[in-house]
Amino acid sequence: MKTELLREYARLAVVTGVNLQKGQKLVIRAGVDAAPFVRLLTDEAYAVGARDVIVHWSDEKITRARYLYADDDLFDSAFPWQAMMFDLLSGEGAAFLSVSSSDPAAFEGVDPDRIRRFSVAYGKANEKFYARLMASRIPWSIVAIPNEAWAKKVFPGKPTDEAVELLWNAIFDTVRIREGGDAVAEWTAHSDRLMRQARKLNDCNFRYLRYENALGTRLTVELPEGYLFAGGSEKDERGIDFIANMPTEEIFTAPKRDGVNGVVYSSKPLVLNGNLVEGISLTLTDGRITDVHADRGEEYLKAEIDVDEGAHYLGEVALVPYHSPISESGILFYDTLFDENASCHFAFGEAYPTCIKGGADLSKDELLARGINAESNTHVDFMVGTSDLSIVGVTRDGREVPVFVNGDFAI
Repeated sequence: MKTELLREYARLAVVTGVNLQKGQKLVIRAGVDAAPFVRLLTDEAYAVGARDVIVHWSDEKITRARYLYADDDLFDSAFPWQAMMFDLLSGEGAAFLSVSSSDPAAFEGVDPDRIRRFSVAYGKANEKFYARLMASRIPWSIVAIPNEAWAKKVFPGKPTDEAVELLWNAIFDTVRIREGGDAVAEWTAHSDRLMRQARKLNDCNFRYLRYENALGTRLTVELPEGYLFAGGSEKDERGIDFIANMPTEEIFTAPKRDGVNGVVYSSKPLVLNGNLVEGISLTLTDGRITDVHADRGEEYLKAEIDVDEGAHYLGEVALVPYHSPISESGILFYDTLFDENASCHFAFGEAYPTCIKGGADLSKDELLARGINAESNTHVDFMVGTSDLSIVGVTRDGREVPVFVNGDFAI
C-alpha cells in the first residue's frame, strides 16, 4: 500500500474526521494489529498541534479467550479505571478517534449471554462518556483499516495479500482518497450535499414515514414533533465541525419511541459482536419489538435486544440511496460502518439526542417525554434498503410526499 495514500487517510481522519484543534488531546482506540496506522495518526495529530495523543489498545484474540475461559462472574462488571479514563478525558473535551479492524467471526461460538452481560456492565460504567458522545458534546469519529480475516471474508478465494490490497483499495474509494486528489476538499463538498438533503426533509414536517418493499417490509414510522434529520458534519459543544463516520452517505433522525408499527426485513447480513446474523425480521407494535427472527445468529440478535428495555425500541431512522457509491461498488463489507452506508437502515437502542430540536440540552426524562428512545446501553444498525424500496412521507397536514421511489431519493 502506497505510503502517501496512507498518510492522506491519516490526515483526513485527524483534520476532517475529529477536526482536531491545536492544544486538544486525542484519544485513539484501536486494535493492536492497527499499530502502524495508529503511528501515522499520531504523527498527523501532533502536526496539527495536539496537546497529547493517548492510545487505548485492544486485541480481539485476547478478548475472545476471556469470553471463552474467564470466570463467569467477571462479565457482570467493567474495568473502573477505563471508565474513569474515558470520563476524565471526555470531560476535558478530548477528541476520540476509533480505528475499526475487526474479524467478522471474532466471537463465533462465544456464549451470547456473556456478551450481553458484559455489554450491560460496560455501558453502565461508561454512561457519562457515551452520553457526551451521543449528544455530540465532544468530537468523535470512526475509520477502518483491513486485517487478514476481514479481507478474506470480503474477497473469498483470493490470496491473503491480494485480498488485503483489494480491501484497502475499496476503503480508499469509500473515503474519497485517490492519487492526486484532495480528500479533505472532497469531504467538505460531500458533507455540504448531505446537509442540504437533510434540510429538505426537515422542511417537510413529516408526521410519519411508510416503508414497503418486496422482501415483505410493511412498516409505519412516526416521527416526533421537532424531529431533525442530520447528515454530513456535526458540531461539538464548542461549535467545531466533525464527521462521526468515515465513510458516511446517510441522512438520519430518530423515530417516535412508541410510534413504530409493522414488520421490517433486513436486506444485508449484520456482523454483531463478532458473529454473523442473517435473514433478520422484526415485528414492532407501538414501537416495541415484539417478535425477533434471524435465519442465522438469532441467539446473538436476541441477546443484544435483551440488553435492556430501551433496546426493544428503535433509536434511528437512516436514509441512504440504493445507488450510493458504496452500494454501487457491489462489495458486501461485512462491517456496519460500510454496509449501513450502502443501504437505508434502522438502529435499535439509544437515539441521538441531537435528532430533536434542543435535544442535546435535555435530560433523559425530558427526551423520553418528547418521544425519543433515550435510555439504552446499545445502538445497533441493521440494513433494510433495497432497489424497490418505497418510502412515503405523510405530513402533519395530511399530504403524501414520495421520499424514496425504487430505492432512491425522490425529494
